Amino acid sequence: MNEMQDNPLSGANKSGTTDAENPETLATQNSPSQLNPENPENNAPRNGDQKSSEPFAPQPISENQNFEAQKLYAPQTSASTGQNQAQKNNGAPRKENPEFERLLKEFRQELLISGYSPKTLKMYLIYAREGLYHMNKPAEVVDKRDITSYLAYKKEKNCSNATLSLIHAALKYLFEKMLKRKILDDINIPKKSKALPKVLTRDEIRILFHATRFGRNRLMLELMYGSGCRVSEVVRLKIEDINLKERTAMIRFGKGSKDRLIILSKDWTKEFKKYLKHKKIPSEFVFSKKNGKSITTDTVQRIVRDSAKKAGITKHVTPHSLRHSYATHLLEGGTNIRYIQSLLGHSSLSTTQIYTNVASEQLKKIVSPLDKL
Repeated sequence: MNEMQDNPLSGANKSGTTDAENPETLATQNSPSQLNPENPENNAPRNGDQKSSEPFAPQPISENQNFEAQKLYAPQTSASTGQNQAQKNNGAPRKENPEFERLLKEFRQELLISGYSPKTLKMYLIYAREGLYHMNKPAEVVDKRDITSYLAYKKEKNCSNATLSLIHAALKYLFEKMLKRKILDDINIPKKSKALPKVLTRDEIRILFHATRFGRNRLMLELMYGSGCRVSEVVRLKIEDINLKERTAMIRFGKGSKDRLIILSKDWTKEFKKYLKHKKIPSEFVFSKKNGKSITTDTVQRIVRDSAKKAGITKHVTPHSLRHSYATHLLEGGTNIRYIQSLLGHSSLSTTQIYTNVASEQLKKIVSPLDKL
């Protein structure tokens, strides 16, 4: 932190956390085990997950795609498949194919070297593994018909268009980038459905906060709504990156490995100072467990889901709903869309412009021409 002498956070690392959560076991902090499935047609990428024009750019991953992939870990007892995809095998059949596993190990190394995020790496491996075992042929002899058959199989299993695109990207990297076999060039996949962001009203935001336990949990939700943070950014936020004097925070290595500045609410900083005074166990993280380690995205997702249920909100509410609501309410309040783009960390303005389709306050002021006759 740049202003440790003036900032109340200068001694924060000598304090600690409040209430504890159960320890989480996935190192990536992106396990979808706590997520609920939605309609497959709603599995569009989150806003802000801008697809790159690079040939092998990682595909954006939504919470629902994460959930769909998690189902591959569950044991399959159907006699028709003859495969038991146990968790200990990371989604692979119990009887492993040594050649496939060797290839997948090399695939993982390639993704790591290329700088793919842990979440993208995890998803690519899940679908590459499932694809190889489904086709059940040496990778050197897999052809376009095998790939098409696998993609058709996934579509018949109600796989969303967004997830199908993700699978296609994983296989394209494996076969074309790594194995130098161009067998996916002519395979067309459906366009992703362009679902509008799910936004909460201001009244729903208020009752959601009221239904959330005061302290750490409420501060996390208020930060996601008040500053537009992604859930992954909230759990990684460190005390040294907050400047209470300026009421700003620096998001380090956000989506696309980009840093960005966010603004902090005046009311939030006031409550956060009180929260810091009551922390008892040292931690470098703003929001941590009782042992001082960072909480997981699963924990935050569960907190949001439980609070929404307690508040009686019937919409499907996720941490990203708060980010969507932040952007939409700023736009409705007259904030320049370029500023919103910067605050959200979007590379392209077109990604931010989707919020113009859900910002309703200005639209409500428009008078129908019928009323002017």
